[in-house]
Amino acid sequence: MSKNINDFIHQVVKKGTCTGCGLCVGMDESGKSFMRDTPNGPRPVISENHSIPELIRSCCAGHEINYPKLYQNHYGKYPDNWLTGMISGVYTGYCTDEKIRRNSSSGGVLTAVLCSLLESEKIDAAIVVTQGIPEPEKASVVMVGSTAEIQAASQSVYVPVSTLDILNKLEPGKRYAITCLPEQAAAIRVLQMHGHEKALCIRYILGPYTGTAIYPAAIEMFKRINGISNTDRVVSLKWRAGEWPGYLEIITQSGRVLRSPKVYYNFLIPFFVTNASLQSMDFANEFADLAVGDAWSPEFESQGQGFSVVVSRNEQMTALLEDLHLQGVLNLKAEPSESAFSMHGHMIDFKKRGSYIRNQTRRLLGMKAPDFGYKPARIGFKRIMVEMVISTIFVLGKTTLFRLILFLLPERIIGPLFNNLRLRWKKISKKTKRQGLESYEVIITEE
Repeated sequence: MSKNINDFIHQVVKKGTCTGCGLCVGMDESGKSFMRDTPNGPRPVISENHSIPELIRSCCAGHEINYPKLYQNHYGKYPDNWLTGMISGVYTGYCTDEKIRRNSSSGGVLTAVLCSLLESEKIDAAIVVTQGIPEPEKASVVMVGSTAEIQAASQSVYVPVSTLDILNKLEPGKRYAITCLPEQAAAIRVLQMHGHEKALCIRYILGPYTGTAIYPAAIEMFKRINGISNTDRVVSLKWRAGEWPGYLEIITQSGRVLRSPKVYYNFLIPFFVTNASLQSMDFANEFADLAVGDAWSPEFESQGQGFSVVVSRNEQMTALLEDLHLQGVLNLKAEPSESAFSMHGHMIDFKKRGSYIRNQTRRLLGMKAPDFGYKPARIGFKRIMVEMVISTIFVLGKTTLFRLILFLLPERIIGPLFNNLRLRWKKISKKTKRQGLESYEVIITEE
């Protein structure tokens, strides 16, 4: 069994579908396996004497997670809307503490809820991802026991982080809340479904809406484009510094300060987008108790402060949100359920239909792709053609030639140029990408 599991994990990594989540390492009861940093994100190093159960095959997001089966088990039914998952309540709003709100990526809602869970003793500790540990350019998962530590981890992180390897450090009998990515939340639910002792210690799962992440090599490229030498050490890195929507800020030992607006440094995405971003069909964190995204709409964008779209997936979380609103901790406005996807239609389509097309294309080319147990009921020919253009850009962007071209173009040119092209492309493809999205239905491919 040990050798079979080792071979299984090796194949997931070798064939390019590993998400770097760390779950396999976190499930190793021997504690001998570990995660290794690479330019393409964290990768598992599995000990020959590991104790990873066969269950890993059912919860590895790089292999398969059966979403329909998980919906039936966790929620007792399928969602009314497969774009955003189960919905108990939808809000727009923000944390009223200005310090938390300004230091967060958007409205500070996730931070405020985590602090409340800790202060009310509903949890013993929170598991969060934070930038700057063990060094400024790195990001790591940490277990924290104070609101100050939670607030210190309030910034977004746009590179892969092995979060679930922390499972083997959880103490049975203690209660935890975790913030994690969609596929990681689903993996935890699978473990809980099978009675995994340490996964059951996680009482609350909170997470962001998640679009695209980039490999750590993108930071090295960004530094080189801006003339930062390897000897000029980075002392601070923030992905969403300043006023919402924020900017990438890098400060070096020599005093150099690089600031690039979020809409500009997105030019790194076509060149360094992670495979996990392209294969996951879950944008809205469908198995988190609380899912939060930026509130992208003219109404909120014009105000220049952080606003969030907030989705609760069960009555317990809805009651907590309502209580925090009454206490004045959160300022929330109830919204129709359509608001859960209307502000993110472009990216939801990128995941729900785009990822399926990309995964199918991989299979047609004889490559491995994860299976999530369902597929879109209908995808028009025009939508497939749009995805072929997008995928071609991603393929070309990762070649040595195109990365060389990127290196030769100053950020002050490539940033605005990319943003202009991005907006033009969104305008051109919007009708095709939105067409049929509101009537999105699925076919369950495996019971």
